[in-house]
Amino acid sequence: MTGLTAARITVPEQMTGHTQTQIAGIEAVCDLSGALYLPSLSLLIVSDLHLEKGAAFARRGQLLPPYDTLSTLRKLGAVLGRYNPAIVISLGDNFHDRAGSALMPEAFRQTLTGLAKGREWIWINGNHDPDGVTGLPGIEADILSYGGLTFRHEPQAGSAHGEIAGHLHPAATVRRQEKSVRRACFASDGERLIMPAFGVTTGGLDLRHKAFTGLFSKPGLVAHLLGRDRVYAVRYSNLMG
Repeated sequence: MTGLTAARITVPEQMTGHTQTQIAGIEAVCDLSGALYLPSLSLLIVSDLHLEKGAAFARRGQLLPPYDTLSTLRKLGAVLGRYNPAIVISLGDNFHDRAGSALMPEAFRQTLTGLAKGREWIWINGNHDPDGVTGLPGIEADILSYGGLTFRHEPQAGSAHGEIAGHLHPAATVRRQEKSVRRACFASDGERLIMPAFGVTTGGLDLRHKAFTGLFSKPGLVAHLLGRDRVYAVRYSNLMG
């Protein structure tokens, strides 16, 4: 990777509906799409694209609507257009199974190639796609350290300083106008951040689930919930159990 950096960019919440946070002292923008942007590094992070999920299910005899890859790539193209990052990191489970990237239709392959043009693109390997990607631009890694941060698919209990991970698809529930609302979210205590799933046909795991035990300092934990038109920052203590 090069040492490319960009000028510090401020994204006013009232204009964008996004929220800002810090990971290990580095400014981060939680985008409504579920992508994370680090202005000082010109770096965009997405996680759990689960491309070709419909095709993977079809190979196993279960039919899902076949539009997931197209919708996810359109969503990815839109967020790349907003920030025009120099570097993109996709945090694992890029494809829904080991065969996904090899069997992906050529039109989608060309779309991804176009999105990656002129950028550094890093594919982190996930549990769904541990063998990496086939025939796509960029480099592959199990873990990446860059800019004082550590990028991996599955968060690791223990030392958390600067870790950005995916895998768990965090979601949280709040009460609003006498109704409970459950949304995908970024989860961060300032030391570690776990990304929401970016893929359009992915589910979510409640932030109070035992899988998150030991990953965060609860007093500092904030869920950045993806609403309809903005991101809402809610302290863990204010979430519904």
